[in-house]
Amino acid sequence: MSLNPSKIRGDFPIFQRKINNNPLIYFDNAATTQKPIQVIDSIKNFYEKYNANVHRAVYSLSQEATELYEDSREKIAKFINAEPSEIIFTRGTTEAINLIAYSWGLDNLKQNDEILLTEMEHHSNLIPWEIISKRTEAITKYVKINENSTINLKDFENKLSTKTKIVSISHVSNVTGVINDIKNISKITHENNSLILIDGAQSVPHMKVDVKELDIDFLAFSAHKMLGPTGIGALYCKKKNFETMGPFQGGGEMIKNVNFNSKIQKPEIQWNSPPWKFEAGTPNIAGSIGFMEAVKYLDSIGIEKVSSYEKDLTKYALNRIKECKKTIVYGPLDTSIKCGIISFNVQGLSSHDVALFADTFGIMIRSGYHCAQPLHQVIKLQSSARASFYIYNTIEEIDRFVEVLKEIEQF
Repeated sequence: MSLNPSKIRGDFPIFQRKINNNPLIYFDNAATTQKPIQVIDSIKNFYEKYNANVHRAVYSLSQEATELYEDSREKIAKFINAEPSEIIFTRGTTEAINLIAYSWGLDNLKQNDEILLTEMEHHSNLIPWEIISKRTEAITKYVKINENSTINLKDFENKLSTKTKIVSISHVSNVTGVINDIKNISKITHENNSLILIDGAQSVPHMKVDVKELDIDFLAFSAHKMLGPTGIGALYCKKKNFETMGPFQGGGEMIKNVNFNSKIQKPEIQWNSPPWKFEAGTPNIAGSIGFMEAVKYLDSIGIEKVSSYEKDLTKYALNRIKECKKTIVYGPLDTSIKCGIISFNVQGLSSHDVALFADTFGIMIRSGYHCAQPLHQVIKLQSSARASFYIYNTIEEIDRFVEVLKEIEQF
């Protein structure tokens, strides 16, 4: 193992809790992660010492709050090897993808243009494009997946055409944990003169993501899936793409000048420069500071160690689950192409039954569609249970989980 989970767990107050008189085992990290005391304290510290609006005033508190807010942007940009001016703060991955769908999509898509997605997409990377396709009369196409849940590259290349304006794809599936070869997909996409958007909700928290190395146009990710607070996320946007994007929302902060022209009885509006052009209204200042602290925490461990540790945990869990006679695992078993997500079912029981049974032993797992209903239909599943790991999970927790799975099978 490449890090010390016992030491890490000491930073997370929630693990002092018991659930149904059992120690809390939290295996729903793909949905949201727990928060270390450093993140919790940074938010508390902001409200106690620095609370003021940003970019709007010359007094000390506002200047200090603005500095913290922009420091957060700089820290988060560095984490993915971007420039601070290429980072837009959003409410999370969902809003970030919607921002591109509306700001870029409405201005750049027309009738019979094509949007290329895959069968494995989270609803957040599917629904916005379906809405925009109806409004622009563009066409959405879906790339098939292979039997091991990886993207069918032959089908991808066949469906990519001169009409394809944008490819929007998950870096890591939140159901199977499969890691897509984004660098290769990006190369093929750009050779076709198309843009590429990456849903990084399940990749940025778990592995090194370098936007320059991958050569992607857009990257969306969320703080709450990487130790940060809810309600804050980020969108990376390659600078040249700002030129073709109108604002997503209107209001304060996203404008530079509003001059009322008395002759025509209308205001003349000049947009602010990116990224502020896309951040209308008072932003989630405390959230951005918590986000920065989460990134600092991951940096202090090292994202490569995070990735290595998760692969070790996943490999161990997959080997232990083989002992269970009625438990079926979905997706690849090869941890070189798999993140710390294991979706499964116990024969004869619904995924919700399995999750409720696990809960009685203090084990928190997900059940249902995981906001990826089409993928479940493709692999012919009503639903699935899901265990997902992070830096504070342990071998001992996996051992306990497998013991409970065996009891569930008996049930």
